[in-house]
Amino acid sequence: MTIEETTRLIAETPPAIDRVARDANRRPGRGARALRLLGRRLLLAVPTIGLVSLGIFALAAISPFDPLVAHLGDNYQSATPSQREAIRDAYQLDQNWLHAWWNWCGGVFTGDLGWSSTQSLPVADVLAQRLPFTFGLSLAALLAATVISVGSGAVIGMRRGGWLDRLCTTAAGGLAATPPFVVSLVLVSVFAVGLGAFPTSGARRPGDDYTLDGVLTHAVLPFIALTVSLIPWLLLSMRAAVVDAVDSDAVAGARARGIGGWRLLRGHVAPVSVLPTLALLGTRLPELIAGAAIVETVFGWPGLAEALVDSAVALDFPLMAALSVGSAALVLAGSALSDAAAVWIDPRIGLTA
Repeated sequence: MTIEETTRLIAETPPAIDRVARDANRRPGRGARALRLLGRRLLLAVPTIGLVSLGIFALAAISPFDPLVAHLGDNYQSATPSQREAIRDAYQLDQNWLHAWWNWCGGVFTGDLGWSSTQSLPVADVLAQRLPFTFGLSLAALLAATVISVGSGAVIGMRRGGWLDRLCTTAAGGLAATPPFVVSLVLVSVFAVGLGAFPTSGARRPGDDYTLDGVLTHAVLPFIALTVSLIPWLLLSMRAAVVDAVDSDAVAGARARGIGGWRLLRGHVAPVSVLPTLALLGTRLPELIAGAAIVETVFGWPGLAEALVDSAVALDFPLMAALSVGSAALVLAGSALSDAAAVWIDPRIGLTA
C-alpha cells in the first residue's frame, strides 16, 4: 500500500476518539437515566401493589377469627341470631373475598376506601387525621439518622482502628441488637419518669387542642427512639464502604498526587462510599415502618401505628388493607428513589429496572 493510499484511508476512517465521543453524546444524561429508571419501577409497582392488596383479602378469607366477634365485642354472646345477621349484612362480612377485593379496588379508584369499624370513621378520614403524625415523625427520624450515620461513618472510616472508631462500632453493634421498644422504655424511664423533662405519651396534654409547641414537645422522645433504631445499620454500612474506598487504587493514586484530608474525603471517598448506604436506605424502609409502629405504640403517638394494630386485632379489613398497601407502596418508592439517586450520582451504574 502506497503512502497516498494510507493517507486517504486514515482520512476516510473517523478516529476512535471521535467514535467514543459520538457514543457518549448519544447516551442519555444522568438525569434522564434516573427518570427512566423511576418510570420502569412505576410500571412494575402497579401490578405489585395490586398483588399485595389481593393477598390481604385472601389472607382475610382464611383467617380463623370471626370479624363479627370484633364488631360486637362483649355484646356478642347476648346478641340474637337476627341481630348478628343484620350486622353481617350491614358490614358485608359474608361476601366472597374476591368480590370484596374487587369492590375495594373500585372504591380506591373513586376515592372511597371504605368504612373503618374500629375508628367509626371513613378510612380516608382516618388517614387524613393520622398520616401527618406518622409521616412527620418518620421523615424527621430518617433524615436525622441518615445525616448522623453518613457523617459519623465517613469520619470513623477514614480513621479506622482509633478509639473513636472502636467506640462508635461497639455502640452501633449494641444498638443494632436492641429492639426499638427497649430503647423507648429506657427513654421513658429516664427522661419522662425519672427527670420529668418530657411527656410520657400522646401528642398533647389531656383536654388541650393540638398546638405546634405541644406536638414538638411530645415528639422529642419518639423522635430520639426512632432515630436511634435507624442509625446502627446505616453507620456500619457507611464505615465499611469508606474503608473499602480508602484501600482502593483510585484513592492511593489521589494520595500520591498530594490530595488528602477533606479534599480526599469529599472528592474521592464520599461519592463512592455513599452509594451502598443509599441502597441500604431503600431496603431498610420496612424496618422504619415496623420501628415507627412499635415506637408509636409505646409512646401513644396518634399516628397510623395504633390504627394498624387496632385494625389487625379487630379484623377491620378496609383500614388494614389501606395501611398495608400504603406501606408496600412506600417501600417500593423508597427502593426506586434510592436506586435513582445512585444512578444520578454515578452514571457508570448499570441499573435499568
